[in-house]
Amino acid sequence: MKNSKQLNPNWAQLRQKLGCGSELSSKKSGTEPQETILGKRKERSDNGETSDREINVLAPTSADSSITDEIAMDCEMVGVSPLGNKSALGRVTLVNKWGNVVYDEHVRPVERVVDFRTKISGIRPRDLKKAKDFRVVQKEVAELIKGRILVGHALRNDLKALLLSHPKKDIRDTAEYQPFLKEGRSKALRHLAAEVLGVKIQNGEHCPIEDARAAMMLYIKKKQEWEKSVKDLVKMKLKQKKRKPKKQKKEGPPAS
Repeated sequence: MKNSKQLNPNWAQLRQKLGCGSELSSKKSGTEPQETILGKRKERSDNGETSDREINVLAPTSADSSITDEIAMDCEMVGVSPLGNKSALGRVTLVNKWGNVVYDEHVRPVERVVDFRTKISGIRPRDLKKAKDFRVVQKEVAELIKGRILVGHALRNDLKALLLSHPKKDIRDTAEYQPFLKEGRSKALRHLAAEVLGVKIQNGEHCPIEDARAAMMLYIKKKQEWEKSVKDLVKMKLKQKKRKPKKQKKEGPPAS
């Protein structure tokens, strides 16, 4: 009887070549075939690649670090005054249209820093020990943005901290662009980045490089419509100006 249950050696060898034995052994042991395990590994690898792509959404799209016609700016503030509730410039970053950094400096404020606001600004006391003087940074930034499209989020705050102005026609503020508003109110940059770009920023300490890149990407994504709206606004203002009647000069009293 024992001999009748044994397989013919030739038949056993054939089954082994066809792989039937490995399938049977895997079923008996309760383990999945190797193909399934590899499939799972591949899936985990794909998920990993996806997360890497999400992380690199704000990565520069070119190696070009030249000064382009469009420059995005972001600033981080520190607290001065006795209570530390007055904001002063602590760091300023400029990136070009490709997202490459063209200027990034910590700034030593004129007044003594009381609150470094590290949880948001990311600035620490050591960062300002060898920082540039405010006046130097102010001059360098003014030269870099002069005659260029300035992109950013709530740029009025950054320009105020720098004690600079910029032509309104050359400002592209993501906090004021109509399609980015919600019921007439500005959205936070992190919300715009998540909704429009699908990227998470400002998770903890703010990075001005990351924020400037996000603002530039938002602008580039809507550049065609944005620039058209700017041109249309300029045309409308010109028409309104032409329609205004010229004030007639008052004639003086008749000569006696």
